Amino acid sequence: MSLFKARDWWSTILGEKEEFDQGCLCVADVDNSGSGQDKVIVGSYKGYLRIFNPHPMKPGDEVQPEDLLLEVQLREPILQVEVGKFVSGTEGLHLAVLHCRKLCVYAVSGTQGNVEHGNQYQIKLMYEHNLQRTACNMTYGPFGGVKGRDLICIQSMDGMLMLFEQESYAFGRFLPGFLLPGPLAYSSRTDSFITVSSCQQVESYKYQVLAFATDADERQDTEQQKLSSGKRLAVDWVLNIGEQALDICVVSFNQGVSSVFVLGERNFFCLKDNGQIRFMKKLDYSPSCFIPYCSVQEGTINTLIANHSKMLNVYQDVTLKWATQLPCIPVSVKVANFQDLKGVIVTLSDDGHLQCSYLGTDPSLFQAPKVDSREINYEEMNAEMKELQKIIREATKPQDVLPESEKQRDVTVTAEVSPDLDEESQAIDSEVKAGAVPSVTVKITIQSRVTAQKPSLAVCVQAPLAVTCDQFVFGDLEPDSSETVVLSVFLKENCCPSELEGTCMVSYNIPTELNPEGIPRVAQCNFSLPLKLICFPAQPSKAANHKLTIDTNKPPISFVTIFPDFVDPSEGDQANALGFEFLTGSKTTLLASKTSQRYRIQSDQLEDLWLVTKELIHRLEVHFKKQTCKDFACTFSGSIPLQEYFELIDRHFELRLNAEKFQELLSERAVQFRAIERRLLTRFKDKTPAPLQHLDTLLEGTFREVIALADAAEENQANMFQAFAKLKSATHLVIMLISLWQKLSTDQVAILEATFLPLAEDTQELGWEETVDAAVSYLLRTCLSKSSKEQALTLSSQLSMPKDTSRLKKNITLFCDRLAKGGRLSLSTDSVTQQTAVMPGGCATIPESDLEERTIIPGSTAMFSSNRQITKQKSKP
Repeated sequence: MSLFKARDWWSTILGEKEEFDQGCLCVADVDNSGSGQDKVIVGSYKGYLRIFNPHPMKPGDEVQPEDLLLEVQLREPILQVEVGKFVSGTEGLHLAVLHCRKLCVYAVSGTQGNVEHGNQYQIKLMYEHNLQRTACNMTYGPFGGVKGRDLICIQSMDGMLMLFEQESYAFGRFLPGFLLPGPLAYSSRTDSFITVSSCQQVESYKYQVLAFATDADERQDTEQQKLSSGKRLAVDWVLNIGEQALDICVVSFNQGVSSVFVLGERNFFCLKDNGQIRFMKKLDYSPSCFIPYCSVQEGTINTLIANHSKMLNVYQDVTLKWATQLPCIPVSVKVANFQDLKGVIVTLSDDGHLQCSYLGTDPSLFQAPKVDSREINYEEMNAEMKELQKIIREATKPQDVLPESEKQRDVTVTAEVSPDLDEESQAIDSEVKAGAVPSVTVKITIQSRVTAQKPSLAVCVQAPLAVTCDQFVFGDLEPDSSETVVLSVFLKENCCPSELEGTCMVSYNIPTELNPEGIPRVAQCNFSLPLKLICFPAQPSKAANHKLTIDTNKPPISFVTIFPDFVDPSEGDQANALGFEFLTGSKTTLLASKTSQRYRIQSDQLEDLWLVTKELIHRLEVHFKKQTCKDFACTFSGSIPLQEYFELIDRHFELRLNAEKFQELLSERAVQFRAIERRLLTRFKDKTPAPLQHLDTLLEGTFREVIALADAAEENQANMFQAFAKLKSATHLVIMLISLWQKLSTDQVAILEATFLPLAEDTQELGWEETVDAAVSYLLRTCLSKSSKEQALTLSSQLSMPKDTSRLKKNITLFCDRLAKGGRLSLSTDSVTQQTAVMPGGCATIPESDLEERTIIPGSTAMFSSNRQITKQKSKP
């Protein structure tokens, strides 16, 4: 692009806080002076009308008062100004001003001044038309081939073309298929109006067709009168340009050729009279306005196109000839003639920067000063070089982008959860069917040790939990200042959450010398919610469908000690059974053995075991940590409940299949509904009334089916959300049992969680089943592979919804079996080969046998037990 800037010939700023748009600028000899010198007419949305007669000015000088010929306030917003032969009986130019509900035509005249104040200019209202509809834009021309006068066509916001034959209203016509108004232009060569519809099509309507079409005022008449009078408005030609248009201009610089120029959002089109494309240019910028003008080369047209990068490009047809920099983004551009200077570019910005400029360059008068010759001091240069090299070494040292100490020093956020539930619940719009839904208060404090700009706090908890307010915005934080907010967390939906945790995240900017706007930073913290937020004490239950036993290496602790918020202190140390009832209605029982070091958790639902088991292990670890006992450990020697886990997977997958079926049925019924609507619309538009043949009954029945399907799909979506929450809880439980069973390290547990819990939310495009299947298959082919053949197998690069869950259940079963045989989870490439180390509990690894083939049968009901039990089974004759 050229580095040349547009040379300022004359410029001014219009008003204060006024707004302008595309139609607010016009250049013409509006006062009929006969000198051929154009005047600049500008109207604003505040109703100010200004007429300028620019004179050249020196750089730095202000606009002379005599350059402003006229300034008047018309009290109504000015949408567009045009100059033409709008008054009958004379061929002089008059000014047409378009308001929202009014069209006014003025005569501009000047009186020769006899004193130093100069000439006096005034406007006289010739006539006005009050509009019944809100106007959008207008165009003018010799409609119908009239000689010596111009007619005006106004487009309303609802798609009506209102035509005025100077002082009288002619007729109005509605454009077919109208949605939103577009640019409007008139072609005198074809006597047609050209616009761009909301369908992104350039449409042309003949004036004669508009004149003989049905009058828009007759739309209020009866249906019979509509069918018996007038003709249907038909389009002359249509061209689909595939984008919205910013402006249309029709030019004819010789008698034989006329061109229609259309400026789109990304392309620039030149069309023939019949709608065929003469040429088009794809733009690599976002244009704002344009104007075609006459070219010095025969058969070509020059065009000025301004863009939002403050550039003005000059094209000769599709060839870029010049590019120049503007001081602002113009919304309108014109070419005018002033005082022996032809082709002055007049631009107007949306905030009122009016400029007259020309293209070219000024010679540079700058000369480089002579360098003083002096002797070189090598010692000073060496000292300076060493200092610079030291600075460079310090700056290029490898270091963290955000050092940990700096993170802690800037802004810290802490969350404090109240130990007690709120006395008055703050739950809002909860769907839980329980009588009273409790809530707990969380106090969040933000402390800043430096200046933090634009801090904002976001609080996130996992559904079905919710907070009373999750977004907070603060003013700038001063050094050593703090902000505190208080909110409440509660159970909103009628299902149990898989996690009782939340996250606070603060985003802010830290200003620096090089970046005063600030560098974006983030600080966050996590908080844990109490178990009593979602459940309350209940009577222990003896019978249950699902039971788990957790072994420890310490004597059992009384529930009064580790669950003081759920046990009545009056029971003393004899309390070895504890019941939990969730707000959703399900119950879970916790039992402590009197003779062994075991705890049993039982419930009718597998997923309800997770939160109670997690809370038990966490409280036991905290209790023994306070007792300075470092060798406390929990183990699991029972069976992994894979069959019950697979039932939850099948239930979730079944709901996903139902969602796809509902979507297909809704699509079919919607197509049928639209087809019936088209049939009915055709019958209603027919001039000859015909029986509906029960189409209305069919339409009503289809509508009811669509509503019923939408309700069923919405209900299925809610059920799928609850099923996914249950599946996540059961997955957490299985991960914990596997980690206790195999005594996995923290890194290995993290791999398990990343494998089985890859998604925070479940969608139809990417579901839990296919994601987990891909992750488990990867582990089976890498760290858990038993041969090099399995490592050579490649996985599919595209995830898609499977037909059933048999492959997933087979892979999970095989995954557990490989872990039971001594496999170890690792993401490093060095641990691909199978490890043969001694397993926990002193049991050696089991050699490959028919057990693996026996346990990978789809739909298998095998329950994986600990290594000791498997060893006993193999040792039997």
